[in-house]
Amino acid sequence: MIDLTINTELTRSILTGFIKSEITRFGYSRAVVALSGGIDSALSCWLAAEALGAENVLAVRMPYKTSSPDSLEHAQNVINALGVQSLTIPITEMVDPYFERFPEISRMRRANIMARTRMIVIYDQSEAFRGLVVGTGNKTEILLGYTTLYGDSACAINPLGDLYKTQLRQLSRDLGIPQEIIQKPPSADLWENQTDEGELGFTYEEVDKLLYLLVDQRYNPEDCVEAGFAEDFVKVVLDRMRRNHFKRILPPIAKLTNRTVGYDFLYLRDWGT
Repeated sequence: MIDLTINTELTRSILTGFIKSEITRFGYSRAVVALSGGIDSALSCWLAAEALGAENVLAVRMPYKTSSPDSLEHAQNVINALGVQSLTIPITEMVDPYFERFPEISRMRRANIMARTRMIVIYDQSEAFRGLVVGTGNKTEILLGYTTLYGDSACAINPLGDLYKTQLRQLSRDLGIPQEIIQKPPSADLWENQTDEGELGFTYEEVDKLLYLLVDQRYNPEDCVEAGFAEDFVKVVLDRMRRNHFKRILPPIAKLTNRTVGYDFLYLRDWGT
């Protein structure tokens, strides 16, 4: 049996400590979170408010005209519960002129443009608020590449990136995040009736168990099949991980000298502080 249960009290302590130390390390005291109304952004906002104080957190809602009304309402519930500062900045008038220029634009292109437009907004508000952007991506999404490069993956720090989706749900329950947010189908809300699991073709619960064996336990594909996973499922997940690996690393630089950034010129993130 694969058990992904975590010690939520310890995890909570580590993550709030991480947020506070990483943000204050560079002379900041504030955070900005893109609050969608989903569980991931709700948890990031919750942890940031606990780490820094609600008055030092800005939650930004960025709806499109087709965004679910529930998303706005659930995001507002988080804002109300925490007492964080907030802004609502619709992106419809920003992206629609571009969509109109290319009437044949695909749904995927539209989704990527919307995600990247939201990052333009959140980073502008980061400068205005003088706070760092706290990410909302979880370990499952990162491993599968289920994210938009320079879109929702963009952030200064990410407290959730080593939590599988099922673990994130457990932590959210124990922190008291509203049940309607925890229980609703995960969605990036990029088009009507879009859901993560519908787009991926499998549930977070089943893929988290497989990813845990492949990544954390270093199982090979054959071992995973022997453990009870369908061979086709293992292949699909591995293909996604390999195909999207470029999203998890910095762009490679062509090496010309004996000290190339990312190869020989290597320092920790807090170098010089």
